[in-house]
Amino acid sequence: MTHGAAGVFLDRDGTVNEEVDFLTDPGQLRLIPGAGAAVRSLNRRNLPVCIISNQSGVARGFLTEGDLGPIHARLREALAAEGAAVDRIYYCPHHPTEGIAPYRTACECRKPAPGMVLQGARELGLDPRRSFVVGDRIVDVQAGKAVGARTILVLTGYGARSVEECRAAGVQPDHVAPSLSGAVDFILASLTT
Repeated sequence: MTHGAAGVFLDRDGTVNEEVDFLTDPGQLRLIPGAGAAVRSLNRRNLPVCIISNQSGVARGFLTEGDLGPIHARLREALAAEGAAVDRIYYCPHHPTEGIAPYRTACECRKPAPGMVLQGARELGLDPRRSFVVGDRIVDVQAGKAVGARTILVLTGYGARSVEECRAAGVQPDHVAPSLSGAVDFILASLTT
């Protein structure tokens, strides 16, 4: 993977769309202001963009994997309405200690584990060490750090409280941005230097 391209891995809830505890209906999905334009900026630079999302609501029985299809279709539609697109959407339906079989399991895909980043890198020919992981929680930063990616904590969603959590745990994101727009500014500036 040392010669792969750079890619961008984005958390979903609280980073691209507004945080709703256990979003279960496509009608609940609203893009965070500026998120569509930010993804469009990445598209214009030909940077592959993947969504990586923990969806333990499946394990907990709040929704099924089938229910995620229309939610992700709505996300793609909302982005398309702003001229933006993502290359892949990955999700982890598991939870290590709560929920129903077969989803109640420890896995390699649930952030902070880097399984979704590694899957995207494999499928799209990306080098995780040249890539960026953006999210609003400590687990997003930890997943990125696990593969040597550059990490950006956004202050939307749970980001404001995650700053303290990161500090207390000694987990240092490479950058803190007010929103996905600021994160993309940092990514594009990093690639030109």
